[in-house]
Amino acid sequence: MSQTGNKSEVIVLGAGIVGVSIALHLQQRGRTVTLVDRRGAGEETSYGNAGLIERSSVIPYGVPRDLSVMLRYGLNRSADVHFDWRYLPRIAPWLWRFWRESAPKPLARAANDMWPLIERSVIEHETLMSQAGVLPLLRKTGWIEAYRSERTFEQACRTAATLHRFGLNYDVLDAKALQQREPHLSNVLTGAIHWLDAATVPDPGGIVKAYAKLFTERGGLFLCGDAHNLKQEQTRWSIATASGTVEAPEVVVALGPWSDTVFRPLGYRIPLLMKRGYHVHFGTQANAILNHPVIDAENGFLIAPMNQGIRLTTGIEFSRRDSRPTPVQLDRTEPLAREILPLAHRIEAAPWMGSRPCLPDMRPAIGRGWRHKGLWFAFGHNHHGFTLGPVTGRLLAEMMTGDTPFTDPAPYALQRFAP
Repeated sequence: MSQTGNKSEVIVLGAGIVGVSIALHLQQRGRTVTLVDRRGAGEETSYGNAGLIERSSVIPYGVPRDLSVMLRYGLNRSADVHFDWRYLPRIAPWLWRFWRESAPKPLARAANDMWPLIERSVIEHETLMSQAGVLPLLRKTGWIEAYRSERTFEQACRTAATLHRFGLNYDVLDAKALQQREPHLSNVLTGAIHWLDAATVPDPGGIVKAYAKLFTERGGLFLCGDAHNLKQEQTRWSIATASGTVEAPEVVVALGPWSDTVFRPLGYRIPLLMKRGYHVHFGTQANAILNHPVIDAENGFLIAPMNQGIRLTTGIEFSRRDSRPTPVQLDRTEPLAREILPLAHRIEAAPWMGSRPCLPDMRPAIGRGWRHKGLWFAFGHNHHGFTLGPVTGRLLAEMMTGDTPFTDPAPYALQRFAP
């Protein structure tokens, strides 16, 4: 089915991994789709992640229950979490709910709800990558969770053993085995867990662009426009773009950390919060090589081999989405990263900064907007946007086209935030 003029059956707002995946899955089911973004595909949050398709992270990233860790966070003495104190009063209710949802029983429920999406994450990426002609970029070699102290390493091994119900595959590596798997890592690390089910890519933004290219090659329209211009007129939605106004009976809001710019004016009160993060690329000294992404679990940063070099990514910064960058975490973690891998100079003059769209119950919002006909949402994937983009696209497309969803979408429904 081909599009005619400026009419479409569905407008998808947002050309990150989630929006592009939704557009592709709707297109595959016969819908005419127009994809709209103010920038190119994969140039915002989808660009700056660690390139992990994280099938092994089955427990959502909750708040640690260790009071000493919480105190270190609260005093801004941690490299993996940083607060803008001016922002704290505004986000205190969100943080309180996040704390409650991170208790053992709610966290276990969240893990069970997220498992159907996590379980299919690599498979759904693999399908789209094959169709887009970029499957050779998929590295099914997992990632390494490394530890500096024996105590925390032993604790992590005990935690890993409790996840047997998810059927995860992993290797426990002592210092010698870790050196064999990653010869250029230093002996600062005493042990690691190598999670084997996850996959990685060397250029996540490039993968999103490949998916977007597949969408347009199949006849989809990708137009430049600002989601602020979205309007509802009787039974149709419209948006002004650089190529004219586009109309459709249905619209999908997949704007990641900017989704609130659409849902708030429409009357939805969804507790979306942004966790900012930074990255910068390095060369290596003496031709040192990194074969897998490696997380320094005790210091909350990750180093990953990318096309641009070794990418150092930070943990969480709680700050306003559009406030000035404060890359203090990079300054704290760079010396720590140099302790475990011989990094050379920074490749970029300035670090990249992006925002992760997060909801306090650690589940994304996927489904129909209950206040408006033809309005759909897909955002709030927390730390797993790149991981869950294709599987989210499949689930929402099945819901929108009347197919039987591959899993119950109820845990992700927006109605859980309805007054």
